[in-house]
Amino acid sequence: MTYLQHPLVEDRPVRIAVIGAGWIGKFHAESIARRVPNARLEAIADPVLPAVQELASKLGTTKISTDTADVLADPDVDAVLIASPLRFHAELNTAAAHAGKDIFCEKPGGRTIAELDAAIDAAASAGVVLRFGFNRRYSSDFAAARKLIDDGAVGTPQLLRSLTRDPGTEAGLSNPERIAPGTIFLETLIHDFDTLNWLNPGAVPVTVHAVADALVAPEAKAGGLLDTAVVTVTYSNGAIAVAEANFNALYGYDVRGEVFGSAGMVTAGTPQATNATSYTAAGIASETSRLNIHLFHDAYTAELAHFADDVAARRGYGRTTAAAAPAVAAPGGVDARNALAVALAAFRSSETGLPVEVSEIAELRPAEDAVQLQGAGA
Repeated sequence: MTYLQHPLVEDRPVRIAVIGAGWIGKFHAESIARRVPNARLEAIADPVLPAVQELASKLGTTKISTDTADVLADPDVDAVLIASPLRFHAELNTAAAHAGKDIFCEKPGGRTIAELDAAIDAAASAGVVLRFGFNRRYSSDFAAARKLIDDGAVGTPQLLRSLTRDPGTEAGLSNPERIAPGTIFLETLIHDFDTLNWLNPGAVPVTVHAVADALVAPEAKAGGLLDTAVVTVTYSNGAIAVAEANFNALYGYDVRGEVFGSAGMVTAGTPQATNATSYTAAGIASETSRLNIHLFHDAYTAELAHFADDVAARRGYGRTTAAAAPAVAAPGGVDARNALAVALAAFRSSETGLPVEVSEIAELRPAEDAVQLQGAGA
């Protein structure tokens, strides 16, 4: 007999280097090493050597450095996960693209639209994957809400709401003076802005009006702290959205979303850690999540699995775990740009007290087509 020739596809994990060994960098590194089967933690880089050494020992990684140039020059590194402080995001994104590395970057992708555009252009020119850490898209309830919207459950979106209340204590904020001005918009509410954009497909934000104050730590307001904010966003399809945030929810970490439309409403999110509820003489109670890595544990893992699948597909590794990630649109450059534009507009509005036209910040385009509605409920 004569054998048929069957082409082989290289089957190997995506080799990822983590840049940043802080809070979220540690968790992402652990996810890559232990929870994403089609990925391998290849290296860790952070200027603080003890943090790198501790994390590498915990996860069994031998390649460590205090210089990001080492991982960018390493031919065994396929992709980088950027979990450094915000001020380094755009520079690292651009450098990684120039080095031919696929990129997953924590939000936001830059401090300005110009910074982010440079990184997006560099990635496009290099032909590498560029993804951003908007993890709510991968949370099962938010993903289910988006599918209901796609299926026409709400008809035409008219009112949207998203909120983030960070867990707190009766003692209030620790070291509030260390929280940079604009953090509530650029690093907290930017999740809500992406969520609102994503749950209103085909539309772009047009006008933003923000009211913000230091209500949790008023003594730090003189230094620029804003710890409480409400932002109204109007969209090109006429929908009106509200996003709110607070840095000190005593009852736990609370993230929720809602879309009301011509045919109905969908909601997502709850502060409850489980569905278990106690009924006692003290009242009705349930446990709540206290950390982002607990509330969004599976979502963080799913977004990295999706990223690794995209990198494997681009590089022809032939090893994917598509079932691990919901069927959602991976947040790319346009999504990051749209969310950042709203955040910058909200920051400006909070300073002036006036509505801000998003076109003053950047000209935007929808990240995807609008949902095509059918039937009487449309």
